[in-house]
Amino acid sequence: MTDKAYLDEEELELEEGESSQELYEHFSCIVDRGQSPLRIDRFLVDRMPKVSRNRIQQAADAGAIFVNDRPVKSNYKVRPGEVVSMKLERPPYEIEILPEDIPLDVVYEDQYLMVVNKPAGLVVHPGHGNYTGTLLNAIAFHLQDYPEYDPNDPEVGLVHRIDKDTSGLLLIAKEATVRTALAKQFFEKSTRREYLALVWGRMPEKEGTIQTNLGRDPRDRMVMTTFPYGGEEGKTAVTHYKVEEELGYVSLIRCKLETGRTHQIRAHVKSLGNPIFNDERYGGEQILRGNRFASYRKFIENCFDLCPRQALHAQTLGFYHPIFKEQMDFTSPLPEDMAALLEKWRKYIAAGVITADNFIEEE
Repeated sequence: MTDKAYLDEEELELEEGESSQELYEHFSCIVDRGQSPLRIDRFLVDRMPKVSRNRIQQAADAGAIFVNDRPVKSNYKVRPGEVVSMKLERPPYEIEILPEDIPLDVVYEDQYLMVVNKPAGLVVHPGHGNYTGTLLNAIAFHLQDYPEYDPNDPEVGLVHRIDKDTSGLLLIAKEATVRTALAKQFFEKSTRREYLALVWGRMPEKEGTIQTNLGRDPRDRMVMTTFPYGGEEGKTAVTHYKVEEELGYVSLIRCKLETGRTHQIRAHVKSLGNPIFNDERYGGEQILRGNRFASYRKFIENCFDLCPRQALHAQTLGFYHPIFKEQMDFTSPLPEDMAALLEKWRKYIAAGVITADNFIEEE
């Protein structure tokens, strides 16, 4: 997918009778290898969260939706390997990424790539409401004297992303051929990505696999929801988890990604009834487990203040260096807010506050 997918609904306003002598690409992606036949309007709804299905259908009726550079109607069924694009008669709004002197935690760097440790709260890529002050602005400043790196070239830069309020490791390519090689590893699932998450309650098993399809929730386009695995709705998503530590009403789990979908871990654990602690978007900012004592409510409020974001950290990143031809593995320590949160829960348990008499899995 290109970085031009920030299409607002009003951009799809097509006037009847407009000529189509010159078209500008606003969106483009390649259909996944394992994608089953699916109507193109349903396919695009998952990939263009700011655009309604009705608008996509209107765009198709106006000849603005293309498959392999041929216009198609909204009932066309996409197939693996096809290039799907949206082209309009006005150029897309371009976001220029300018260098900004923002602190950057560089874990590893050579002339071809770099690994950075992103703090929670830092937006990765400029977009609606966050056109400056992002990780890419920081990288542009860090690499401003590197001749091969152009921060506004979509062929270089980020190889993958994590959410604003998720901390942890990210991989950046300085050259186009390197980014292509690394992106292929992510596509072929040969990379190693592990996250630590503090979730509400106890997981169904000590170790397990969550295997579903994931797509935009039709009732709330800002969140992802699960659909039957292998069905037409959403895209295949697989998360392996292992319980690292049980702390009364919460559990620390390690998640290994087999696929890398938007909000995958957050939506997957929510589907099991174990949202990530203090994950506002997926319901984890409420007291979902515990007793009814006022002292317990105050304890949870203090925990939320201590780690004021979803307790999710991208701890491990492994990949094969495409130039040096060697395996590269990196681990990031827990950030201070999550480490302090875990320590607070450990002390709470050690104090004997939770006993068999007052332990309640769910209020």
